[in-house]
Amino acid sequence: MPELPEVETIKNDLRPLLAGRVITDVKVAWEGCVDRPLASEFGDQIVGRRMEGVERRGKLLVFTLSGGKTLLVHLRMTGSLLVAEPTAPWGSHTRLSFRLDNGKELRFVNVRKFGRVYLVDDPQEVVGDLGPEPLNEEFGVDDFRALFDNRRGMIKPLLLNQRFLAGLGNIYVDEAMFQARLHPRRKAHTLSPEELAGLYDAIRDVLRQAIADKGTSRSDYVRPDGAEGGHQEHLLVFGRVGKPCPRCGATIERLVVGGRGTYICPRCQE
Repeated sequence: MPELPEVETIKNDLRPLLAGRVITDVKVAWEGCVDRPLASEFGDQIVGRRMEGVERRGKLLVFTLSGGKTLLVHLRMTGSLLVAEPTAPWGSHTRLSFRLDNGKELRFVNVRKFGRVYLVDDPQEVVGDLGPEPLNEEFGVDDFRALFDNRRGMIKPLLLNQRFLAGLGNIYVDEAMFQARLHPRRKAHTLSPEELAGLYDAIRDVLRQAIADKGTSRSDYVRPDGAEGGHQEHLLVFGRVGKPCPRCGATIERLVVGGRGTYICPRCQE
């Protein structure tokens, strides 16, 4: 699933390509990808609107449109947004396409059909329940520590909870917990203030490095031009079962924590 760094990369790539562009036509190939409004009303409500901004909230892309509407796209597990020429072959997994006034198309490719698009007046009805942004400049270590007040569950499922902290997924939680030397099964209430500060720094460091590398391409994630990200070359534990820990040399193991495949160093993360 595209996580915060991948969605941030897509946002950054799309901004110069979509700025000021007008949507002139829409093709809905699979109505199930349109969450709201009704798929039969989607085209009438969005055609003719200008792209005024592209932002990210958690794992969602947020497109501000003229006339007070907002388009949100949640890529979920296998979704991608591609900018293509209209003559480019229409892939079998393309579920939705926006024709733009410069002749190009913005195509929503969604292999496993989990991704969704939302056209709303108020984006808060879609993103209002999300937790804070971990890279927000105003989100400090004390704010992070406060999130753990009265929390007693395992750390990894907590960090994956989008209502707790927005944007993290399996890859970057594993990488951050390795960097912070924390076992993913540790209970939240057992972390000291110093350990929480270390986890806060690790999360931010891991996310920033992944953004600099344009995301992690391990399965379906590609950028809008079809290029892959580069952070898969720099993962320290995720997906490296059986390989030596880059820090201590112990063999990296795979566990299941909260129903999710999880990679750890058994020595560094005791």
